[in-house]
Amino acid sequence: MQLTPDFEPAKAVGRLLRRSRQGALATLMTGSGDPYCSLVNVASYPDGSPILLISRLAIHTRNLLADARVSLMLDERVEGDPLEGSRIMLSGHAEEVASDQEIVRRRYLNAHPGAEVFVDFKDFAFFRIRLSGTHLVAGFGRILDLKPAQFLTDISDAGALLEAEQSAVEHMNTDHREALGLYATCLLGAGAGDWLCSGLDPDGIDLQAGNKTLRLDFPQRVTGPGELRKMLVRLAEQARTKA
Repeated sequence: MQLTPDFEPAKAVGRLLRRSRQGALATLMTGSGDPYCSLVNVASYPDGSPILLISRLAIHTRNLLADARVSLMLDERVEGDPLEGSRIMLSGHAEEVASDQEIVRRRYLNAHPGAEVFVDFKDFAFFRIRLSGTHLVAGFGRILDLKPAQFLTDISDAGALLEAEQSAVEHMNTDHREALGLYATCLLGAGAGDWLCSGLDPDGIDLQAGNKTLRLDFPQRVTGPGELRKMLVRLAEQARTKA
């Protein structure tokens, strides 16, 4: 494919991973091995890999418990012809979350606050898709395969940031809603709305207002709460200058 200077495939995949809230999950039917596809809600782990909250009573859950191989289609959800927007087909293995329950739970509920009413039902469980690759379609001449190392966020050195993430999210949503609105409208060109922060990671901040989602990439990586605060202040100042 011919890549243009303004097109960065890894960032295109990363933004779709962070912004997507629904996707088409493909599993293999137990017994027959026939393909089975279903609609699921999606959130992202700090590194960008998909998180699912699904019921063990669902066919897709029974399928992946028998054979963990899955694929997940995420798309840009543009108005008009959906084939004109970007989409990715992710492949990997779905694993039930065991050790990272707290991180997974809070990130999923930040993205899907309505799930609070059933998240503790006994038949529901969190699954994380361990990715093996992706196929990106981002328009004419922009079709290629990428490996996870090319688009997932490195969190190996960001333990302090992940520990502080939820308090930072709550602080931004409580005390700095104006700055979040400026990020959305002045830095990302979105319309005015009740913009909230739904996640923070070394590479950027996730925003949402109702069913609209945005991703603001940081100009440099941040790995601790002090660096994060400086970055958010810097971005707010840039946004105010543009405003």
